[in-house]
Amino acid sequence: MIQHPAYPVEPWCLRETELHLGVLAQSESLFALSNGHIGWRGNLDEGEPYGLPGSYLNGVYESHPLPYAEAGYGYPEAGQTVINVTNAKLIRLLVDDQPFDVRYGEVRSHERLLDFRTGLLQRHVEWLSRGRRGVRVRSTRLVSLVQRSVAAISYEVEPLDAAVRVVVQSELVANEALPPAGGDPRKSARLEAPLHSVSHACRDARVALLHSTAASGLRIGAAMDHHIVGPPSVQVSAESSPDLGRVTITAALEPGERLQLVKFVAYG
Repeated sequence: MIQHPAYPVEPWCLRETELHLGVLAQSESLFALSNGHIGWRGNLDEGEPYGLPGSYLNGVYESHPLPYAEAGYGYPEAGQTVINVTNAKLIRLLVDDQPFDVRYGEVRSHERLLDFRTGLLQRHVEWLSRGRRGVRVRSTRLVSLVQRSVAAISYEVEPLDAAVRVVVQSELVANEALPPAGGDPRKSARLEAPLHSVSHACRDARVALLHSTAASGLRIGAAMDHHIVGPPSVQVSAESSPDLGRVTITAALEPGERLQLVKFVAYG
């Protein structure tokens, strides 16, 4: 159990009033979102730091052999493991070329709220970079309870007290690095990078990645599109590669201005 005063008891919600990296893995489980098909661990929007990255689809697995030193009656010859599919949660932020990372600079405030009535996960952060440039970040994340293959993230950035140049990178990442898992030597190395690229494409603010698993023969597609609102200085570009899709939004923000993007995600 998490024994921290940062988790007050409230009806119909789970609130975290400050960020504690020592219980990050537990909080990722608590703030996870799922609709029975998509499962997203409650990782931070920027992806790092993390306890365990996790993006899962119901029924998507990889098979792996289970060799034994000696054969025995009833020993299974293969196993099946749920795999981490393409991570579509990632939204990275650079403030005057310095990456937004809660481990560096100064976190003035950090709050997350999971509303059990709406299913929305909200996050509010005020952060100062090492160069003393401050931003306020608000994000709202959901997985659809109507369309099982759809999820979305609203992400807003605004300067605190001085003009800043921001770069927001919305990403799809396949075969992301995972912390070492528990030590069964029979597990195949193919589980470390279980997705093999089939195709990738990008256009405007859209990116799609298609992968397959080697042994179980499943195909997994992930796509994202964006609705962007910001000042006239906004510029948008997209790129894709076998294991990475990225939409980059740059803008110069004056105090009182904000950059908002809504990221729409679909899995198939």
